[in-house]
Amino acid sequence: MIEQILQSDPDCLFCKIVAGKIPSKLVYQDEEVFVFHDINPWAPVHFLMIPKVHIPSMAHVGPEHAGLLGRMMAMAPKLALQEGCNPYPDGGFRILSNTGAEGRQEIHHLHIHVMGGPRPWLRG
Repeated sequence: MIEQILQSDPDCLFCKIVAGKIPSKLVYQDEEVFVFHDINPWAPVHFLMIPKVHIPSMAHVGPEHAGLLGRMMAMAPKLALQEGCNPYPDGGFRILSNTGAEGRQEIHHLHIHVMGGPRPWLRG
């Protein structure tokens, strides 16, 4: 059963980061999106893109979120280059979103990992 999507969850780590209650290394933000560096990076460039609204996972996304997710995907290449990824085709980056326990999701707030930079990476 899909639970109701909240503006914010007071127990959610990422909602606390968006609210400024937990520090983060900011990459970008606007009225809908918050982007920050991963605290345990797997690659030379590794940041997370999250919606400011609390959406627990990709499994909770509906047609009403198409614009938001489209904007996030469209801004990923620019932010990847800005943060140090090498340009396509020799460079590039990886986009990943874990969903649910079997998908290895650890924080239950929709987030998209953007990873890149010279290999080898720690993981991924």
